[in-house]
Amino acid sequence: MDHARRGLITVARTAIRHLTVLYDANCPLCVHIRHWLLGQRWLVPLRLIPAASFEAQRLYPRLNHASTLKEITVIGDSGQVWTGTDAFIVCLWALAEHRPKANWLATPAGRPFARAAMYTASTWREAVRDGSSANDGEPACDDQCSAPR
Repeated sequence: MDHARRGLITVARTAIRHLTVLYDANCPLCVHIRHWLLGQRWLVPLRLIPAASFEAQRLYPRLNHASTLKEITVIGDSGQVWTGTDAFIVCLWALAEHRPKANWLATPAGRPFARAAMYTASTWREAVRDGSSANDGEPACDDQCSAPR
């Protein structure tokens, strides 16, 4: 069993009080997903913090913050760290409506679908982010952006 799979199994066996999701505040897709997560019913409370922000660096000083801008990172309250596909699955696992889907995506049968979703999102994100004002140091979107419906 690979390390990532063991990490997801640990989530199911360990009481998690909250999860912190580090998202790229300069990416319109990431901000959209942040708003979507805020509108969901949580089984595990989520803290959504901009990646590489002062707050993220203060809370997690040993984390490689440059890498958190490249792929989604989720941190458990006991110090667990998930990135990429695993972070995506853990986010879904925290949501009431999507936990069954997360459990399936964590299986060998579902994992290719989770990887494909992450690959698609990453490709789209890079295309959008490259053309955004974020390259000039200005956030593409912030807390004032409208929430998705």
